[in-house]
Amino acid sequence: MITEFVKQVHAQNIDIVEHTEKVIAELHKLNEEYHYFTALTPELARQQAKQLARNPHGMLAGIPVSVKDNICVKGVESRAGSRILSGYKPVFHATAVERVIREGGIIVGKTSQDEFGFGGFSTNTGLGFAAPLNPFDKERSCGGSSGGAAGITQKSAFPHLALAESTGGSIVNPASFCGVPALCPTYGLVSRYGLIDYASSLDKIGPMAKQVADIAYALEAIAGFDKNESTSANRQLERYHEYLSLNIKGMKIGIIQESLQEGMEQAVKDRFMDAVVLLESNGAKVKRVSLPTTMKYGLAVYYLLATSEASTNLAKYCGIRYGKGEDLQGNFNEYFSAVRSRHLGFEAKRRILLGTFARMSGFRDAYYLKAAQVRTKIIQEYQKHFKQVDILISPTVPILPPRFADIEKLSLLQNYMIDILTVGPNLAGLPHLSIPVGFKDKLPIGMMLIGNHFAEGKLIQVGSALQ
Repeated sequence: MITEFVKQVHAQNIDIVEHTEKVIAELHKLNEEYHYFTALTPELARQQAKQLARNPHGMLAGIPVSVKDNICVKGVESRAGSRILSGYKPVFHATAVERVIREGGIIVGKTSQDEFGFGGFSTNTGLGFAAPLNPFDKERSCGGSSGGAAGITQKSAFPHLALAESTGGSIVNPASFCGVPALCPTYGLVSRYGLIDYASSLDKIGPMAKQVADIAYALEAIAGFDKNESTSANRQLERYHEYLSLNIKGMKIGIIQESLQEGMEQAVKDRFMDAVVLLESNGAKVKRVSLPTTMKYGLAVYYLLATSEASTNLAKYCGIRYGKGEDLQGNFNEYFSAVRSRHLGFEAKRRILLGTFARMSGFRDAYYLKAAQVRTKIIQEYQKHFKQVDILISPTVPILPPRFADIEKLSLLQNYMIDILTVGPNLAGLPHLSIPVGFKDKLPIGMMLIGNHFAEGKLIQVGSALQ
C-alpha cells in the first residue's frame, strides 16, 4: 500500500534518492519490453527525489507517479499520443500534476495512449510507437485509451500511482484489461486544467493504483476546486480514506440487467456474478434494474457528442501555434490540410470528419442537438435509480483482453462497441470504479461500480470490500 511506503519515507527509513534510481532503471527495462511510456523523465524524477530527501512531506511522499501523455507536465514533451504535437513542451504543470508534486509524488514519465484518446485498445498510436502490451499476455491489448497507465500499474514491482484520463471509458476499460482498480471521478471533481482535450464536456482525470486504498488517498491529493478551470466543482472535499473501513451491510446495489445480455462473454458474466455473491455475503442487498435508454442509445449519443467536440477542439492543431508544421505555402486551407493530413492518424481524421458532419448546418438539429437531448434523458434515467439504490454495477467490459491479431479484424462498429458499458456514466458525469473480480485463463476481469454525482466515497467503500 502507498500509505505504508509513505510512512517509511516520512520517517526517513527509505533512501528516496536510491529508491528512485532503482525505479528509473526498472522502468527503462519494462518500457523496452512492454512499451508503456512515450517519454520517461529520469532527470525530473531525480531532481524531485533530492528535494524530497531534504524535506519529506505529503500524502504521496516518494511515490513514483506516471502521467498519461495528454496531461501536461512542465518541460516534458506532452503529445496526447499524436505526431502533430511533437515538440510541444508545456510551460506549466496540469493542476492534477501540480497537486501530486505538492504531496510529494515523483513524476517518472508520460504513458502511452490512443491518439487524443481515440480508441479502446491503445492501438491507434499516432506517434508510430508500438502499442503497449498486456502485462498478462504480450499478444493482447492493455485496453484504451489509458493503456500504458494500466499496464505499468499492474507490472511495476514498486508502489505506484498513475494519472489517467477518461472521455468514454478510457480509465476503467484498460484497468479491467490489466487487472487493476481505477476510478473515473465525477465530472468537475478533479480539475481539467492542463489536460489536452478530446471532448470538453466529457473529459475527466482520475487515478489508477494497485489497491483501492491507494485510489482513495490519490483522489484526496488531486481533487478540489481550481479557479483556473471553469467546470471545477467548488465543494467541501471528503476524506475518502475514511470509507475504506466501513462495511457494506444494508447497502442497496442495482445490477444493470441489460449489461448481462447478448454480446457478453460467459467467463465475464460468471466472474461478475461471483462478485455479486460476495457482495450479498457481506450484507449488501442486490436487485436488478433496467436502463433501457442508456443501453440502447448511449453509444450513438456518445460518438455524436464526443466527435463533435473533438472536431472543434482539434481545430487549433494546424502547425502554427503548436507542434508539427510545414513550410508556409499556399492558402490557409492548403497549408492546414497538408499539416493535418501528414501528422494526424487515421482514427483522428475519421473522428474529426464525423464530428464536423454532425455539427454542419442542415445536420446539427438532426444529430448533435438530438444527441444532447437524449443525453439529458440518460442522466434522468440514472437519477431515477439512485433514488432507490446506492450504486449500480455491471461488468466493466463485455470481453476478455483481445489479441492484437483479432483487433485488426474488427469492423469499425465492433471497435466502438468496446465502450458499450462505459459510455453511460461518462455521458452522465457519474463517478465509476473498476475492480478486478477474477480471471479466466489467466486474463483479468473487471466489475464496474457506478455512483451518483460526488458519491466516490460509496464506490471506495464497496470496492474495498470486494478487493
